[in-house]
Amino acid sequence: MATQTGTKRFTVAIYGLGCGGGGVLTVQRALERASGVLNVYVNPATEMAYVEYDPALTAPQHLVSVIEKVGFRAGIPRIQ
Repeated sequence: MATQTGTKRFTVAIYGLGCGGGGVLTVQRALERASGVLNVYVNPATEMAYVEYDPALTAPQHLVSVIEKVGFRAGIPRIQ
């Protein structure tokens, strides 16, 4: 995932996501709708989300709360 100028990326573990697909779509769509998110990839096999965001509009901790609001527990975000 190539970043745009001024954007940042982070990864976060999503516990209980599994490989069923429904959880992946739920998390991915919730993150895509969040203000400041530019790109999202959720990997069901590794239970990780990869997010590119605009730090002027949002922060990783806010996006973790988005994940938790749709019913999943998230780990500590790792900013890259």
